[in-house]
Amino acid sequence: MKRPETNEYAPYYGGYISQISGENVLEALETQIEQLQQMLAGVPEEKGRFAYAPGKWTLKEALSHLIDCERVFAYRIFRISRGDRTPIESFDQDEYIATSNANERTFANLIDELSLERKANLIMLENISDADSALMGTASGKPVSVRALTYIMAGHITHHSKILAERYLS
Repeated sequence: MKRPETNEYAPYYGGYISQISGENVLEALETQIEQLQQMLAGVPEEKGRFAYAPGKWTLKEALSHLIDCERVFAYRIFRISRGDRTPIESFDQDEYIATSNANERTFANLIDELSLERKANLIMLENISDADSALMGTASGKPVSVRALTYIMAGHITHHSKILAERYLS
């Protein structure tokens, strides 16, 4: 899948897209969940309720956020890649986390869900043509392409993996 041009996404998302080098975004997507599993291997469940600062999510809530965003980005990719031009609304990530019950779940359960979401998304993405990857739609009030959303999906995990490593697991 070709790397998106800067006119295919809002400037805000450039930070996520820049996290992915080269043009093999599917390869990045294939390896990220295993890297997260390795990062969390051996972390005690009680550390899952750790937040690095007041008002910040716990480690398990951060993982739940990754799951939420994986679903949201996939939904946007699905709709736009099918030619749906209906604007797609934004979502409030904090409201989603407030009702996620993340702190009551195990790390294994959270990673399993993320892994299954990612596997399904990879199958979908592998079957999107180059032409369809360039299709544009509107999400959160901004124009965005399928391929930009794919890079955003990958860059979002990379971005948060760095935060997990630096602020939660160091």
